[in-house]
Amino acid sequence: MSENTSPNTALSAPRQKRRYFHGRLNFEQQKKQAKELLKSLRKGDAAAAARFAAHHPQSTAKTTPQLADAQSVIARENGFTSWPKMKAHCDALALAKKQIESGTVPARDTPRTVHIRCGSDIKHGLDIAGFKGAFLEFADPYCQGPVPDLPLPEFLEIRAAFISQSYDITLKDALARQQKEYAAITAFSGYDQLVLWFEHDAYDQFILAFLLETLAAVKLPEKYEIICVDNVPGVPDFVGLGQLSPEALQYLWEHERRPVTAEMTALGKKVWQAYRKADFETLHRIAQNTTPAIPQMAGAILRQLMELPSAQNGLSLTQQLTLEILAEHGTLKGGRLFGILTTEKEPLPFLGDLMFRDVLDHMMQAEQPLFDSTDKTAPWHEQELRLNETGKKLLQNDLDFLALSPPPRWVGGCEIRADQPCPRWDHEEQGIITTV
Repeated sequence: MSENTSPNTALSAPRQKRRYFHGRLNFEQQKKQAKELLKSLRKGDAAAAARFAAHHPQSTAKTTPQLADAQSVIARENGFTSWPKMKAHCDALALAKKQIESGTVPARDTPRTVHIRCGSDIKHGLDIAGFKGAFLEFADPYCQGPVPDLPLPEFLEIRAAFISQSYDITLKDALARQQKEYAAITAFSGYDQLVLWFEHDAYDQFILAFLLETLAAVKLPEKYEIICVDNVPGVPDFVGLGQLSPEALQYLWEHERRPVTAEMTALGKKVWQAYRKADFETLHRIAQNTTPAIPQMAGAILRQLMELPSAQNGLSLTQQLTLEILAEHGTLKGGRLFGILTTEKEPLPFLGDLMFRDVLDHMMQAEQPLFDSTDKTAPWHEQELRLNETGKKLLQNDLDFLALSPPPRWVGGCEIRADQPCPRWDHEEQGIITTV
């Protein structure tokens, strides 16, 4: 029997619970925090000393910390190399906030700009921040469901069927939305600037890979640009663009926007083609090369490969973490379980709530469910879930999930079925096992 521990991953869970901060860093608050840190340091507080050692460039040489030292620690904790640079950032955010409130925001884009985002989460923020361009949502979640290597009409039908079944949307509405969004990304007449807005998780990055391949064959506006980030100064627990204030979105526009290069397009094409063909070994090699054209792509690829069945027990990493949470906390409501997964366990959050519900449903539909539900008629987020003996055996690696005949599921172009071999992710070796 194996020890009940999380699998080793190249990505790690947060050291402490994530705090979803909007990025509106207040300089006066930071000054107070620096003074409080200095007091704690001079009292010999162990936690303060650990922060000082972790973030001060000359921590070993300092005997009596001064205010400037505490300020340096605060700045570095917030992602800045110095206190003056953090102050300049705070001043810029404060000015942007005043401009927004007074209606005097300088022109940034024009009505002939189109912004593409894989969701609607920043649309309101862009409006408030004074952006004038059109907003195009393209949100087909390729991190879940079938992504087969088929012609577009068949591909859309298969994707729409999955979305309808998994996310409680009528097939008619799902297909209509698919057709509308896919048509919109091929027609840019009347625009002179196209900007892609993306973050670093698997949901975003596989949509980005698709768009980079698709847009390469489309007549595009003269300016073709991208904002793609995995961190934002002043936001220690950056998860996604949707958490950011309008001022922080302005900051990204001014400091992180850059032209889409041929190297970015080539990477997107390579990733998308390998994903559709279920060529996971190629994807793994791409990730190992750190994807310099789009640095955020490598981590997203690795995280998605971990959704393959584990070589140790047949669970995806999401399934594994779900069982671990239930083992640690006992009975939990579905909504609370999702919250813990996102803020405490998941290395690279990428699932929305309905996407997580689909994961739970899949685990419950095995011949032997992995946890028990007190009331299956209640909404999923209100159902109380408790780990059962089958789930415990899986955590101990005494069972293989695919031996329990769960329904088929997909990772990219690979259908994972209980009755046939499939590629697996080996958490111990951090690599692909072609078939098991």
